[in-house]
Amino acid sequence: MTTHRTDPELLNTILQLLTEQGVSGGLAAGIRLLVNEAMCQERSQALHAQPYERTKTRQGQANGFKPKTLATRVGPIQFRVPQVRGGLEFYPSALEKGVRSEQALMLALAEMYVQGVSTRKVSAIVEQLCGTSVSSTQVSQCAAKLDVQLQAWRSRPLEAFPYLMLDARYEKVRHGGQLLDCAVLIALGIDPEGKRSILGVSVALSEAEVHWRHFLQSLQPRGLYGVQFIASDDHAGLRAARIAVFPSVPWQRCQFHLQQNAQAYVPRLDQRAAVAEAIRSVFNSPDRPAAERRLKEVVALYAVSAPRLSAWMETNLPQGFTVFALPLAHQLRLRNSNALERVNRELKRRTRVAGLFPNEDSLLRLITALLNERSDEWQTNKVYLTMENHPQPSV
Repeated sequence: MTTHRTDPELLNTILQLLTEQGVSGGLAAGIRLLVNEAMCQERSQALHAQPYERTKTRQGQANGFKPKTLATRVGPIQFRVPQVRGGLEFYPSALEKGVRSEQALMLALAEMYVQGVSTRKVSAIVEQLCGTSVSSTQVSQCAAKLDVQLQAWRSRPLEAFPYLMLDARYEKVRHGGQLLDCAVLIALGIDPEGKRSILGVSVALSEAEVHWRHFLQSLQPRGLYGVQFIASDDHAGLRAARIAVFPSVPWQRCQFHLQQNAQAYVPRLDQRAAVAEAIRSVFNSPDRPAAERRLKEVVALYAVSAPRLSAWMETNLPQGFTVFALPLAHQLRLRNSNALERVNRELKRRTRVAGLFPNEDSLLRLITALLNERSDEWQTNKVYLTMENHPQPSV
C-alpha cells in the first residue's frame, strides 16, 4: 500500500540520500522523490480526495502508476507518473514542462535536419547541449514526422487563382554517386482577394517537359481553377507543359528575363546600356499599340549595326506584351515574375548554408518548409493586388 509521506519525512529522506551518496549520486534520487510526491499530491487535488479517502466530492479513482524516464541535467531519471480512471483527464504539471521541452527538442532536431545538417552532426550537437545522446534513427524519425506535415501542405486543397507565376531554380544534389543540378519547380498564385500563395513545389532532375507537365497537372486535382493569366520565363520544357495543361490561358513572358536574354545578341559591350534602355522604352509604353509602334522603331534602329539582335527583338519582345490586356493597376506587378525571383533569392540565402544536399528528399524538405513559412506570412500581410475591378474566375 502506498501512502503519502509528510513533508518532514520526505525532507529527511532526501537529506539522508545527499549525505550518504553525495550530491552527484543523491541529487537524482532526491529529485525523483520530490517530483513523485508532488505528482501524487496533485493527483489527490484533481480527485478531490486523498488515497483511500471516502468523500462525496471525489472525481474519479486513482489507477496506479506508469514509469516514465526523462533526460535531466543530472542524468536520466525514472519517475512514477500517477494514473487515474473514471473519465477524469489528468497529467501532472510537474512533467508538462518536460514534455513541452521534449517536443521542442524534437522540433529542433527536425529543423536542423531540414537545414541539411547530417544526422551524425545533429546527434553530436544534442549531446553537447543536453548531455544525452540522440541516435541518427531518432533524428530521421523526427524528420519523417516533419515530412508528413510538409507533404500535407504540398497536397492541400486549392481554389480559384486568376494569376499564376511559374519559375525554377537549381541546387546541387547527390544522386547515384554523382553531384547533379536538381531543378526546384515553384508555382505562385494570386487569389481573387489579391493575396499571394505558394501553390506547389516539386524537385526534379531537370526542367524537362515531363517534369513540368506532371507538376502543373498535379495542381488541378487539388482544386485549382479560374487561371486567367500566366507569367513565366520561356524555358522549352515549361513552354510545352504550359501549353498542354493550360492551352487557352494567356501567357506573359517575363520582361525581366527578356531584358537579360537580349544581352546575348548585343555584338559590342558599349551597346548594352543603350539596348537595355531601348527595350525598357518598349515595355514602358502606355498600351499595346504604342508598344508595337516603339518596337518597330527599335528593330529598325539596330537592323544594320546588330541584325541578329534586331531579328531576335522582333520575334521575342511581343511575348512580353500580353500584360497590356490586364487592368492598369495590375500590369506593373505581373509583367514579370519578380515576385518569385524574390522568393528564390531568399531560398538561395538559406540553401547556401547547406551547400549541397545528400538527396532530393532533403532538398524538397527544406524548400517546402521555407515556402510554407513564406506563404503563411503572405496571408497575414496586406493584399498584393487590388482586385475590385477584376472579373471573378468561373468554375
